[in-house]
Amino acid sequence: SAVPGLSALEIDPEQAAATYREKIIAPIRDLLPIKEIETITEQLSGSCTTEIASFNEFTSLLADPAQTADFDHIIFDTAPTGHTIRLLQLPGSWSSFIDQNPQGASCLGPMAGLQKQKEQYADAVAALSDPEKTRLVLVSRAQKSALEEVSRTSQELKEVGMGTQFLVVNGVMPQEAGDELAGALYQREQSALQHIPAHLQTLPTDTVSLKPFNLVGLDALRGLLD
Repeated sequence: SAVPGLSALEIDPEQAAATYREKIIAPIRDLLPIKEIETITEQLSGSCTTEIASFNEFTSLLADPAQTADFDHIIFDTAPTGHTIRLLQLPGSWSSFIDQNPQGASCLGPMAGLQKQKEQYADAVAALSDPEKTRLVLVSRAQKSALEEVSRTSQELKEVGMGTQFLVVNGVMPQEAGDELAGALYQREQSALQHIPAHLQTLPTDTVSLKPFNLVGLDALRGLLD
């Protein structure tokens, strides 16, 4: 590694989905008729399963201290909107779903095998909700629609127990940018920040100015932090 002690992992959603499918199907492949195996495989081939599989990789790290014991900090870069919010809500709604469909199947896999996953997801949500373990940072651009979306996300996360939140407003146009177009963008962003949703006004907030270079690589990262 170019930086001692720093490691990075990017989850491949397609590979995660393939591994997830095989994990579910392998134990039952020789026990069920081929038609039933084909039906389960089809149910596990959509975008829902891909999202679940990626989220499963994420929660397995959160819920297993042994995998992260060698690190002081673990940073997850996620998009906590839409499906991800609903995935975080799963532990609270799973019990009745499993009870009502004990022999059924879905894009999650056969219901009978979900109890362990339910517990893993619940442990992950508990870790995310613990302010002693986790800092939840919401990131937005200085735009009206983006700030409104982050405000909705903030409130939805609060409803699932993640109330200790921080806000970063990223890529803000600096005042000294100069030309007419930059000035117009600056004024629009400042107006959006002056009318930030009330819910976000209560969060500790940092602002990161727009940089004239692409933020890829160690030199760029050091430049950002400097």
